[in-house]
Amino acid sequence: MNNIAAVFKKQIKDTFKNKAILIQFVMFPVLTLIMNEAIQIEEMPKNYFVTMFAAMYIGMAPLTSMAAVIAEEKEKNTLRVLMMSNVRPHEYLLGIGSYIWFVCMLGAMVICLAGNYKLKESIIFMGIMAVGILASILIGAAIGIWSRTEMMATSITVPVMVVFSFLPMLSGFNHTIAKVAKFIYSEQVSRMLNQVNNLQIGLENICIIVGNMLIAAGLFIVAYKKVHCLQCV
Repeated sequence: MNNIAAVFKKQIKDTFKNKAILIQFVMFPVLTLIMNEAIQIEEMPKNYFVTMFAAMYIGMAPLTSMAAVIAEEKEKNTLRVLMMSNVRPHEYLLGIGSYIWFVCMLGAMVICLAGNYKLKESIIFMGIMAVGILASILIGAAIGIWSRTEMMATSITVPVMVVFSFLPMLSGFNHTIAKVAKFIYSEQVSRMLNQVNNLQIGLENICIIVGNMLIAAGLFIVAYKKVHCLQCV
């Protein structure tokens, strides 16, 4: 717990120094508020912009932030210091991941408030967002730990981010894309967000989201141990 708390506190200080990371947490909640209030079109589904930007927020903010933070620490040898201090993979992941998850949940709360949901719907909405953000954090962690530099992490993150954030929106207009998108966690999250007033979670939803998370977590652990071994040589 001491290791996790130390990494968590360090990340709080680093975030305010890194404006590029900070803006990731603010951009989509603000856009949701503006678009939801400024654009009113007849026959538009209720909370259309809320659910659309919520899915995009999940696919972008936690993923890019996590990848950038880990890659930067790896490049600046901060990660090496933590490893030499016997910080284990799950401790490091929980330390940084819990901080990014918490901040992203604050943004999710703003998006939820923009939707004017009832109490039960708000709880369901936030629960779905919590799971989606966790999945993105794990994927971002895997990208960050496998990248040699922050620039490399950015070059990998951008196309991955575009796929995860825009597929849910595109799948609503193209059946072929929808068939592929259903295997992506962000698409499953988007579908559930559109059903907060009558949520029906099936085995497919659970298996796809958990599967995405397990693959990402596995890649992170393998890469972390690989880096640790190289540092010990």
